[in-house]
Amino acid sequence: MRKLGLAALVCLGSWGVACQAQTRLAPLATVPSVDVPRYMGTWHEIAKYPNWFQKKCFSSTQATYSLQADGQVQVLNRCKTDKGEWSEALGAARQIGGPTSAQLKVRFAPEWLSFIPLVWGDYWIIALDADYQWVVVSEPQREYLWILSRTPQMPATTYQALLGKLEGWGFDLKRLEPSRP
Repeated sequence: MRKLGLAALVCLGSWGVACQAQTRLAPLATVPSVDVPRYMGTWHEIAKYPNWFQKKCFSSTQATYSLQADGQVQVLNRCKTDKGEWSEALGAARQIGGPTSAQLKVRFAPEWLSFIPLVWGDYWIIALDADYQWVVVSEPQREYLWILSRTPQMPATTYQALLGKLEGWGFDLKRLEPSRP
């Protein structure tokens, strides 16, 4: 059982012969605050949960954040395909809550669709290095997960420490896929 979980038994069949333990996880927490201007710049993907919108990414996955005059953040995600060509997606992010909130919404749909709530996805900063050298990003349901670093590689001790935290927070480490630099 995970530290933050409560075990519940779900028994199947009339005799309760096949029982399965399920874990109810505590709500995912974000870091207390984020200095958005300090967060700007390029982050390299170290590991992620595989997802449909990054299927074409083979290596060198990175995200570059730029603060705009209106307070929103421009997001440029890019990666190399298996043919060595760069693939890019341009999006936008906005903070939800106060000016130091670690909860953001991101969209990669065209701006004219930004009034539709469904085009915005959750981007929660759940762990952040005090020196802004690495970050862990997810969302409330723990469906998506990224470990990012300012450099293309992260020290093994840092990575292992983050894995320990993620496991304690209820993330399935078997789903985590290391990225190719």
